[in-house]
Amino acid sequence: MRILNAEFIKSASKSSEALPQDFAEVAFLGRSNVGKSSLINSLTSKKSLAKSSSTPGKTRLINFFAIEAEENGERLRFRLVDLPGFGYAKVSKSEKELWEENLTRFLYERASIKLFLLLRDARHPKMEIDDEVKEFLLGLHRKDYIVQEVFTKTDKLTKNELAALKRNKPDAIFISSLSKTGMDALLAKIYDALFGVSK
Repeated sequence: MRILNAEFIKSASKSSEALPQDFAEVAFLGRSNVGKSSLINSLTSKKSLAKSSSTPGKTRLINFFAIEAEENGERLRFRLVDLPGFGYAKVSKSEKELWEENLTRFLYERASIKLFLLLRDARHPKMEIDDEVKEFLLGLHRKDYIVQEVFTKTDKLTKNELAALKRNKPDAIFISSLSKTGMDALLAKIYDALFGVSK
């Protein structure tokens, strides 16, 4: 699959502000500074489509991007959903609880999300918070979605470190936004989850 065009549509702070569920969606989530914005920009070949904050955890909005793609001559349309980073936000306890409540409700209600891409830093592959988010996603009590682990910043690893990680995580996708390594595998996963023959 090849992405032809990508455009930012809108931001939302809660479900009631979100776009209608009229297109299949791919959600990106991960810890703050895991490289979500860089991955979205690299995947779409648009350098400033997704903007990263200079303060980790500052962005607490759900951002929607419209995507036009092509596969074997067929035009495809879907959305990318950039979810707030977790694990860093320096906000009050009450504000954080409201933010988490709104995000949790959004994830439970958003049936149009067919693929969750859980981004994990390849340099820190055993972080407990990443495992907790994975378990949460797997427990959404829906049958029509996929949770895919994606390890970012693989260019920071040695060949031996990357080989060991791949042995430990054989079902994961390994990417580098810097070198664009793994983008084809990620696009193939998105296509299969949203438009594959079983859909």
